Order: sequence, then C-alpha cells, then structure tokens
Amino acid sequence: MAVTSSACFLMLLFMTCTGITVDPPEDLSVSDPGRLGYLDITWSPRSSLMNVTKCQTEYQLEYFNSFRNSWTVLRTTKMSYSAQFDLSKDILVRAYTMIDGPCTNNTIHMSKNYTELIQKPPSTGVADTEARDFACVFYNMERVQCKWTRSLRTPADSQQSLFFWHKRLEQAVECPSYILSGGVRSGCELSRSSLVEFFDIIFCVNGSSSEGSLKPMFASLQIQNHIKPEATQKLHLQTSSDGKLELLWENPVRKLPEHCLEWEVKHIHEGSDGKIKLKIIETKETSLTLPLTPHTERNCFQIRSKLSFYCVAKSLWSDWSEEACHPERAEYACVLKLDPVPVHIYIFAAIVVVLIMCLCVWAAMKMKKTKPEKKLDSLLISLFAKTSTLAAEKVFKGKKVSPDAMI
Repeated sequence: MAVTSSACFLMLLFMTCTGITVDPPEDLSVSDPGRLGYLDITWSPRSSLMNVTKCQTEYQLEYFNSFRNSWTVLRTTKMSYSAQFDLSKDILVRAYTMIDGPCTNNTIHMSKNYTELIQKPPSTGVADTEARDFACVFYNMERVQCKWTRSLRTPADSQQSLFFWHKRLEQAVECPSYILSGGVRSGCELSRSSLVEFFDIIFCVNGSSSEGSLKPMFASLQIQNHIKPEATQKLHLQTSSDGKLELLWENPVRKLPEHCLEWEVKHIHEGSDGKIKLKIIETKETSLTLPLTPHTERNCFQIRSKLSFYCVAKSLWSDWSEEACHPERAEYACVLKLDPVPVHIYIFAAIVVVLIMCLCVWAAMKMKKTKPEKKLDSLLISLFAKTSTLAAEKVFKGKKVSPDAMI
C-alpha cells in the first residue's frame, strides 16, 4: 500500500513538473448507419494534448454489450470504433485517454476521469407488442429456420417482418421466405449461403398495425452454435463370431469431421422376466460393442448426436433415430417363455367357453325335437284307440251281452 501511494505521488509530481495533464477525450458520439444496431463510435482528443508530440496517445474504450450482459474493454490509437448494440436498450460508452513515451519516461499514464455517453432507446412502437421466444435452428448445416411468437397485445391486423445483418452485408436484408401460421408470419426460412458462420448475426423483428408501429425486437447470435444434426438413418445390429453384439451407425452431417460429433446411445434391455432397464451411453465413436445376451432377452437401441464443444460453443441434440432391436420382435415372441399362471387361466377359460357352447347347442336341439315328438305320440294314441274300438265291435257283433257280464 505504501509503495502504491509513493508511486502515485511520484507520478503526480512528474506530471506537474512536466506540465502535462492527461484529460479524457471529448465529442464522444454514436451514429447509426442502418445496420440493425452496429453503431459507429467517434471521439476527439482534448485540445490540451494537441501539443504533446513526443508521446503516443491511445484511447481505452469501454462499452456495455447488452447481448452478453457485460462490459467490453479495448485499446486503440484510432478515434473511431464500431460495435454492436441492442437498440431496444440503453447505449453505454466510456472513453479514457492514455499517454506513453519519452514525455512520461516511457510510463503509461491514463486519465483519471472518462468521457461517458448514455443514449436512451427511441420510444417508438406500441408497448408490449414486440416478438417473443425468438430462436433459430441450423438444420444439418443446410438451412436455417428462425421462429417467433406474437405478444398477446399484438393487434390482430399487424404484419411482422424480419431483417438480418452481418459484417459481410452493407445494409440489413429482409427475410426472403416467410413461414406462415394461420395466415400470420411466424418465422423465416434462410439458406446457408445468406448467412455466415463465426460472425455475429443481428436479427430484428418489427412491424406495423392500425394502432401504430410495433415495438422492435433485436437478437444477436452466431449460427454455428445453433446446429441441429439430422437424425441418424442407418443403424445396424449384428453379432460377431466371438459372441458380441455390435451396433454400427453413420455420421448424418457429412460437412463435419467425425471428431466434431458426440453421440448418445439409448439402450433398452428387456429381460426374460419382462423387466425393462434403460441406460444412456455416451461415446465419440460410431460403433458400440456389448455382450450378447441369451435369446430370451431383448436389446433395443436408438442414437442421437450433437456437435462437440471442441468445435462450437454449443449445439442442439438431433432427434432420436428409429429403434433397432436384437432379436427382432417376431423371433423374440417365439422364444419368449410365457408365465404359467396366465396359461392356466387361459386354458380354464377356454374349457368353460367350450362347455357353455356345447350346452347351448344341446339345448337348442332339444327344443327343436320336443314339439314333433309330442305330436307323433298323440297321433299314435288316437290311432290305437280307434283300432281297439273297431276290433271289439267285430268280436261282439250279433251277440247280446248281459250287463252283469260287463266288468
């Protein structure tokens, strides 16, 4: 602490003796050339330093990056700089002056104070009408799709538009192909050639309505950090001669080297007892070897991928691939042992059904035979009665029968 105080005292004494006072720059300003917030910052040196020719003058510029929520600090000998700002938020810029050379005994001296600029965003647009949930996806490094949702306060008759800009464009460009949802713009389709990788791309969604201009929304991103690989299409399962189960697949993103992709394998194991176990396996290879389980057990696999942090800052997982199983479902159904308890139940139920059906058939046949048999019996009885009467009349014809002889 004492050394620091002494150094400060000597520096002040030296500056006083030489008559040099380091003042911050002046005329600090920010201008917008129409590049969606990529603003030009300019300043001028203090008149008190115009005659200091034996030293080099530098400037330390500090500005608040609202996209990253942090201050950016840089040093330059120029009197201008361009930086990206979110036009929907305050613009904060500070500038210091620095002197170094023979006039300061080759010691860097910085101005104690700084020149500051605070610029409020323009109050244009109806409040709470800006686009929400803005996100872009770089599908398989072939096409980019950006989507957003409308605010609840956005008028129904409003029309929203998307503009984008990066350093290889002179001016902002409007979306060439909009995505419609219910007749309303909800996204934009962009080709890979219209964007650049490893550069900040600025997006703005604005619009108009019968109530006035909509409040604009700004977003900054680097498109390589939003790659979503295609789902793996070719997934192969095979058994090796040494009793192993080999899983093989292919890289869906041909534009990237193999080391830029990392994989997740979803392994679903179904045991002979019907219990299912799920396991996630991480790997950087395009193959996986596992012990071959008995045929009464089944193994199913799915694959997904994303870019490694060695190649990009972040990435999106692909969708899961189609499921591949060993053995196949039909083969597995033939060798799977059934639980004896359900089998007994099924056999008993079948016997009961058969008995009931037999009983129903017997009852139906019985009912059909009952009426004809009754009719035949009555005819036989009637015929027998008539025959008996005729026979008796022939026997006793011409004879007088005494009533006492009748029994």
